[in-house]
This record gives sequence, structure tokens and C-alpha cells, in this order.
Amino acid sequence: MKPKILVYMRVDDRVIKELEKDFHITSFQNHEYIGNRTFDQALKEADGIIGLALKVNKELLDLAPNLKIVSNVSVGYDNLDIEELTKRKIMATNTPGVLDDTTADAIFGIMLSTARRIPELDQFVKSGKWDISLQPNQYGVDVHHKTLGIIGMGKIGRAIAQRAHLGFGMNILYHNRSRNKEAENIYNATYCELDELLKQSDFVCLMVPSTKDTNKMIGAAEFKKMKKSAIFINGSRGKNVDEDALYHALSNGDIHAAGIDVFTEEPTNPNNPLLQLKNIVTLPHIGSSTTECEYGMSKLAAENLHAGLSGKKPPSLLNEDASGKEK
Repeated sequence: MKPKILVYMRVDDRVIKELEKDFHITSFQNHEYIGNRTFDQALKEADGIIGLALKVNKELLDLAPNLKIVSNVSVGYDNLDIEELTKRKIMATNTPGVLDDTTADAIFGIMLSTARRIPELDQFVKSGKWDISLQPNQYGVDVHHKTLGIIGMGKIGRAIAQRAHLGFGMNILYHNRSRNKEAENIYNATYCELDELLKQSDFVCLMVPSTKDTNKMIGAAEFKKMKKSAIFINGSRGKNVDEDALYHALSNGDIHAAGIDVFTEEPTNPNNPLLQLKNIVTLPHIGSSTTECEYGMSKLAAENLHAGLSGKKPPSLLNEDASGKEK
């Protein structure tokens, strides 16, 4: 008898077709989650689940007595209660590596768009207001040869540093839990304490995971330490920034502009005051959203699922203590 798996949001259709060869699948693609009778029944019978952003906590796990593996289609896994999963010997996996370059492209695009005011000026043209030459109050600022401060020099942070230093001649500062010798040697990145990075950087890019320690790590005090000409970019998680403080920093001129791909609440409320500001570029969490990258993430998530349900160690296992599987 085929193992039963539950498929939810953002699994590529081509990958689902492949999974159907080996598993009995119940699919939910429209946020039809806990409380939906069909979903709850499928969860009760599931050996594995695969998808994006589902909050896997004690409440959900109590409804899933047969669950052996959770395959997250994301490099981030703040939606997973790893401690609870490990306690129940349920494997948790993610999809690292696949999205590094794609996300770095997006973050650098957001930085360029913010600095050169591309979304704002696109609307200026489309609204029929371009009847005279561009005025000084519409000018952007240079990106090349400026100082970029990266908070969180992981794989994506390094990919951003590569684009910034080798492509735009930028000076790289970084703050991380530990020194990154590769970034220092290849991209001439300089390690510094957070306060020093905030004071010296023309662009501040936040790329840390979402943890208890990073919750609202950038707030009013941090914005005050930045240059008034600074541009802040958040490509990490919305919870890592105090959105009220960001709004006031932008409104009061404490910083020049911001570009964000993530919000505390997603989708964000249409009444979010940040959306009313001209000096911020706001995007709907597009970091990994290319056809190629989404397929690659779904494919790796499926490989994790296959391995976990066939007695092998998944390639991207997050909680070793839950496995006991042979490599």
C-alpha cells in the first residue's frame, strides 16, 4: 500500500505528478487548512506532508498521529516547531542552497529599485505626468562604489556580497554570529560589530533567520544609528524588523528610503501605513519566486520526502535526533 502524503501550498505541479507514482496524495492548494474536515482527515492519515508556510505546531501534530516527516518547501523554517517535531521523532526538512542566487538577485534588484526610485518613476511615466525633464527632487542615488552593510553573512548574504563587490565595486561590511573567512578573502568583506555597521553603511541589508534572538532586532534605536542618507533593505523575515519604527524612521527622515520583501503579517494588511509612503519599495515576498527556483525547491522537498519515507536520511534533515535513518 502506498504511503499517504498531504500536499499543500506551492508544490510544483510537475513534482506532484512524480509524487503520485509512489504516494497516495491528497492536495490542498488554497489555504484550506486546520478546521477543514477534509484537511483534518487527510492529516490524520498522512505519513508525510509537503508544502510551504503551514504552521506545524503542537495543535497540528496532535491531529497527525501517523506523521513521519514534514518537508518544508523553503529554506526558512520558522513555521516549524522543531522541538515538538523532534520530541515526537518526526523528521523536519527544508530546501537550502536552491534559492541562494535567485534570492540574492531579488534583493539586489530591490536595492537598485529603491535607490533609483524605479517603481515610483515607472508610475510617473504610466500616469502621463512625464511632460518635462526629470526634476532634482526626483533623482535617485548611486549604488556603485557605496558601502553595503550585510547583517547575516550566510549563503544568501555571500551571494549578495558577490554581486555588490564584483559587479558594483561596493565596499562590504558584515555582521554575523561568526567570522566568514570566505567572504573576507573573496569579496574583501570587513567584519564589524552591528553598531559600527549601522553607522558606516550607505545600504543596510538584513539577511538573518527568524529566531527569538532576531525578533525586532532592527528598531527605533538601530534606525537612529544609521546615516540619514542610508537605505534599508529587509530580505529576511518581517518579524525581524519593528514595522512601526521603520514607518517613523522613513516619515521623520531618520533614513532616506527602504526596500522590503517581507512583512510581519503576510499578506500584509492593505491599511499598513508603510504602503502609503513614497520612499519605500514594497514587494510580496518574491525572493525565491522564479519558475526555475520554485521547481528546484519543490524537487528537493520531494527528494527529502522520498528519503524519509523509504528508510533513508533526507538530504536536508533539520533535526538529526528525530531520524535514526541510515545515510
